[in-house]
Amino acid sequence: MKSTGIVRKVDELGRIVLPIEIRKSMEIDNKGDAVEIFIDDDRIILKKYQPACIFCGDADNVTHFGGKLLCRSCIAKIASL
Repeated sequence: MKSTGIVRKVDELGRIVLPIEIRKSMEIDNKGDAVEIFIDDDRIILKKYQPACIFCGDADNVTHFGGKLLCRSCIAKIASL
């Protein structure tokens, strides 16, 4: 893990601001991009959210199917059952 050297305070509502430099490098814009939050022991990890298939985890060619995200490959496998 690489340190950026950037420190931010948490405000009274529990929010932090992601610096513009990090948002630009991760291609996170202010128009609805999401960040996924993970916890690993004493670390909080933020990752740019990419929707993925609920079965195989593939993030390519996903579509909403029955209220869930599925890739075309998994839809084809389900259809063949």
